[in-house]
Amino acid sequence: MTHSHFIIHKPYGYLSQFIYELKRKKKLLGELHDFPKGTMAIGRLDEDSEGLLLLTTDGMMSEIIRSKKVDKEYYVQVDGVINQEAIEQLQKGVEIGFNGTKYITKPCTAKLITEIPAFGARGKKIRDERHGPTSWASITVNEGKFRQVRKMTAAVGFPTLRLVRVRIGSVYLNDLQAGEVQEVDHFL
Repeated sequence: MTHSHFIIHKPYGYLSQFIYELKRKKKLLGELHDFPKGTMAIGRLDEDSEGLLLLTTDGMMSEIIRSKKVDKEYYVQVDGVINQEAIEQLQKGVEIGFNGTKYITKPCTAKLITEIPAFGARGKKIRDERHGPTSWASITVNEGKFRQVRKMTAAVGFPTLRLVRVRIGSVYLNDLQAGEVQEVDHFL
């Protein structure tokens, strides 16, 4: 059986799923492209996150990519000017809440981003300059707890304002624009 694989730049405001049966109307991935039957998202990005999302019809591929062996890199715009001390705390692991208990995140790669990424405007304005400065950091993790990166930046005093996943393993977002879908032969 041949499988289909897709790279997508999930826009802000979309759910990382194809079916939503609750009452409120939500934007779903199926509105962006005519995907084959059985296509599933590999992992998730929450509704207010953006960036790289991999889709496949191959359940085994999904399991491999969601494993802890595959790094996921995020660019995060945070409230305030993040400093080296906060970056070092992120690298060592920080305490976050998960499923009602405290959890120490695994060590990760984190670094300051000095040049503002060229992602273009987000679907919803973040805020204006009157509310103070913002800055960007790169955080690479190989685990994926619920809203983990957002909780990590908040734990070091810099709440996330915008989160964009830019890499999963060796697959990069590159210049793919929000809402664009690219079919590929394989991921790894």
